[in-house]
Amino acid sequence: MAKVVIDAGHGGSNPGATYQGRQEKTDALNLALAVGKILEDHGVNVIYTRTEDITQSPGQKARIANQEGADLFVSIHRNSSPNPNQYEGVETLVYDDSGLKAQMARNINRELSQLGFRNIGVSERPNLIVLNSTQMPSLLVEAGFINSDKDNAIFDAQFDRLAQAIANGILQTLPPEEITVPRYYRVQVGIFRNRNNAENLLDRLQMEGYPAFMIQEGGNYIVQVGAFSQLDNAVKMENRLRNAGYSTLITL
Repeated sequence: MAKVVIDAGHGGSNPGATYQGRQEKTDALNLALAVGKILEDHGVNVIYTRTEDITQSPGQKARIANQEGADLFVSIHRNSSPNPNQYEGVETLVYDDSGLKAQMARNINRELSQLGFRNIGVSERPNLIVLNSTQMPSLLVEAGFINSDKDNAIFDAQFDRLAQAIANGILQTLPPEEITVPRYYRVQVGIFRNRNNAENLLDRLQMEGYPAFMIQEGGNYIVQVGAFSQLDNAVKMENRLRNAGYSTLITL
């Protein structure tokens, strides 16, 4: 089982970048926890550098990863520019552009660009402590510019997809034997060849308060609701969806 350290950048007395009352440390923590949950659901052993608003130095974050003997270190941040709305887009930083970390960085950027972010690319930053003091492949994800209104709109409106995109980029790069998919009952609501059609249904379900998500299998985009360990709970959700007018199918 792969062990991945997920780091929420900054924290405590260090808010990171700020914009109109928005703080990087808060966005980073919320996103880190969401990404970690998805990885855990796929059998990845996730270690968090922080799960609350505490102060940590970059050196402390790197030491946590080293002490845990992690296989991978992923730090979540928001970018910033000197002037508001000067730049936009996602970027992933690595110590050097080689190996698994570079491949994973490109996978993450590609996934995020499908949400509407501009893909700035992969950049080498050998001077960053969390990249040069960790003993495993490490990368730092800049999930859009915190002082870009466009990036913030994507971050807020598509937060669940944002977390899923980063998790997908990680899962796509890990060896298959490191990933296990628990057996959960899910309620399938639609299957589409066209991604936009799937996203429209996903938006509708989420706006109505359903825990909906989308997965891609081959050339199909599948919209499902919930993940239940007990069949009875899946049946209850299926009945609720059918009463609301949706066509459903329970799958494993």
